[in-house]
Amino acid sequence: MSRGFAGRFEHVGQEEVSPLIFERSVPGARAVDLPALDVPAAKIPAGIAAAQPADLPQVGPMELVRHYTLLAARNFSVDANFYPLGSCTMKFNPPVNEAAAALPGFAGLHPRQDDVDVQGALKLLYELRLWLAEIAGLDEVSLQPCAGAHGEYTALKVIRAYFKDPKGGNAPGRTKVLAPDTAHGTNPASCAMCGANVVTVPSKDGRVDLDALRGMVDGETAAMMITNPNTAGLFDDTITQIAKILHDAGALLYLDGANMNAIVGVSRPGDFGVDIMHFNTHKTFSTPHGCGGPGAGPIAVRKFLAPYLPVPQVEKNGAGAPGTSGPAYYLSYDRAKTIGKVRSFFGQFSVLVRCWAYIAACGPVGLRDVAESAVLSANYLAARLRERFEMPYFDPGAKKFCAHEFVTVPKTLLATGVTLIDVAKRLIDHGIHPPTMHWPVHNCLMIEPTETESLQTLDRFVEVMLNIADEAQSNPELVKAAPHLAPVQRLDEVAAARTPVLTHGG
Repeated sequence: MSRGFAGRFEHVGQEEVSPLIFERSVPGARAVDLPALDVPAAKIPAGIAAAQPADLPQVGPMELVRHYTLLAARNFSVDANFYPLGSCTMKFNPPVNEAAAALPGFAGLHPRQDDVDVQGALKLLYELRLWLAEIAGLDEVSLQPCAGAHGEYTALKVIRAYFKDPKGGNAPGRTKVLAPDTAHGTNPASCAMCGANVVTVPSKDGRVDLDALRGMVDGETAAMMITNPNTAGLFDDTITQIAKILHDAGALLYLDGANMNAIVGVSRPGDFGVDIMHFNTHKTFSTPHGCGGPGAGPIAVRKFLAPYLPVPQVEKNGAGAPGTSGPAYYLSYDRAKTIGKVRSFFGQFSVLVRCWAYIAACGPVGLRDVAESAVLSANYLAARLRERFEMPYFDPGAKKFCAHEFVTVPKTLLATGVTLIDVAKRLIDHGIHPPTMHWPVHNCLMIEPTETESLQTLDRFVEVMLNIADEAQSNPELVKAAPHLAPVQRLDEVAAARTPVLTHGG
């Protein structure tokens, strides 16, 4: 291992005996001095008062700061580490977006303020939904969903409402949803929550098997959910044929927009046949990763699906035409066929501010550069690693390239007895977060560099991966015993997941 890699983590081992916050506690110490009480003291009712004070740590201000600073130094983060987490797209979040979201006029808003008092916020939301509709190549956008999976759920509810409407799809029996075997795991889960039956469509060489698809589409099919580029890291260039197969049968094509960062500004889903889709704003527009919330998963739809979108919707009053009254921007609830609300108030506003700021900063040319840079970075890594890490879907000689991520099934490395978990733990020694493992196929690594990493970082990652491949051949026990430089050594992750130990103070 290169000395330069180890040096970054040498200090960590010295902190292994760093005390817990409770062990730092000294009776009478405090980190905060509250001002004198200037209102009458209130007593806690006896029925809800604790029998004795909570057993909380008592520490001074410097001890508190040092404790959390040490904890932060042990964490992996996109700001400090390379995070090639395939499909999850962990990339740099520009601080200027955080500054925009923290502006008092945004951060200080109350969700129940009158429309007339929040015109700036409503204008931002109105512009954002128009921008996202243009990027999608579709007609209207709802900004309410608060995560990618929530966007899936909302879109499926819209599809269901359309088919149940006698003046819409008029086919309430269409309750079957198709999903390729390369789909995100949330796709079938969202279907189940909406009462839809999920049928898996097999892949052929990493793309949808068209012959199999033709045999599965019937009068019960409501839609097909497809991720394109998919989780094998491939753009399915038969997408227009897929759309035609579904449309000819009266079904809809739904796009899981999780991988839009590979095509944003280059290709519009509406142009290749998509009827409805969601965006993951953290993947494409560099907002914080939701981790179950707070995130944002706006959905975009064709015009015939717009009546079923959630309320409220941000509207512009007459576009300033003479004779119009009221505020220029307002929240409209006038949508008779709406599926209703899917989120309190208007959704995750501060995340949407960050999304607006990112798109505004990039502009059309910058957004296209995002996609082209992400794809270039992934193909660069794949090309440099392919001789030591076998790749089922990447072969430049046959003009088989990847999109924003690539899959390797490193059979030669695994033949040494080293496992992917061992490789992941060894990467931690080098300060690199492990890639996604065992998905979409068993014994694979799915690697996504994103567009935000420098050439130097990509080259360093290649060097680390080749070092680990060398170690697996010459000294496999070294890899199997990793990590060696982390504050915590090899954990029994299965036992931790199956038999969690829950404790409390006192």
